[in-house]
Amino acid sequence: MPDVITFKPLYKQRVWGGRELARLYGRDLPCGNSSIGESWEVVDRENDQSVVDSGEFVGKTMNELWRDYHEQVFGQGVPISHRFPLLLKILDARERLSVQVHPPVEIARDMGGEPKTEMWYVAHADPDAEIFVGIREGVTREIFEIGVNEGKTKEHVHRVPVKAGDFMFIPSGRVHAIGGGVVIFEIQENSDTTYRVYDWGRNGLDGVPRALHVQESLKCIDFTDIEPGSGTAEGEVLVHCPQFKVKRWELAVGEPRVVGGDGKFALIALVSGEIRCGERNFSAGDFFLVPAGVEEKLITSTGALLLHVTLNH
Repeated sequence: MPDVITFKPLYKQRVWGGRELARLYGRDLPCGNSSIGESWEVVDRENDQSVVDSGEFVGKTMNELWRDYHEQVFGQGVPISHRFPLLLKILDARERLSVQVHPPVEIARDMGGEPKTEMWYVAHADPDAEIFVGIREGVTREIFEIGVNEGKTKEHVHRVPVKAGDFMFIPSGRVHAIGGGVVIFEIQENSDTTYRVYDWGRNGLDGVPRALHVQESLKCIDFTDIEPGSGTAEGEVLVHCPQFKVKRWELAVGEPRVVGGDGKFALIALVSGEIRCGERNFSAGDFFLVPAGVEEKLITSTGALLLHVTLNH
């Protein structure tokens, strides 16, 4: 059993993306002028699979680990399902993302989609960066719908200034958009159902306006979600919801932390600094999985900030 498991990232071109992942994390991005908006770091989707890039499981997909090495990698207490239930990404938003919403469970079932709860951790933010979350005070469903028809959606969505270190919980039903000039680490349910209600009047990569899903969005948006603020940590815990638990570990120079050894797997996302885990060295932007079956491992650092992600089971 390897100390840690690492995967090849999957890069996604997006109209709002850029090249910051190369500058910040030394990533070898696809050549050309393509705008890379997303790096999918841990994923188990039908058409998108993380592939192990070294060690005993090299060449195995995430789904193969989940299906064929379930107890060995993920532990005895993790329920078996069709696919690994989380998806971890880095988002490089050079421009604003669309104003969008993900369907709550009961609505997703009726609409043939998947529910999606997620959280954002701001790794880097330009001065005056912002995100858009929830509905502004005084905006009703009727006012919002009129605004959509008149191209005034942005006036009815709550704006929150952000800086590096801020985080935001995005439950299904919360209308949201990431502003330009922000790099975000995203932890989410394994889902890719998104309904766009507004796209800032721009064209997609093909030069044609991207499809909007106004009626679907109006069915999903929680209009009682008024002006939410950035997340507040409870000690090291940033988010503890039914789908996942995320902790922030801030390690001083030489400070050791133990990971593994409790029969549970953990996903580590290194936001800044450098660490050593087992026999491997990692730097900012790296992700890895510590299998449930390994003995406890010490993480030591030269000063680092990382996210510790587990399932809530």
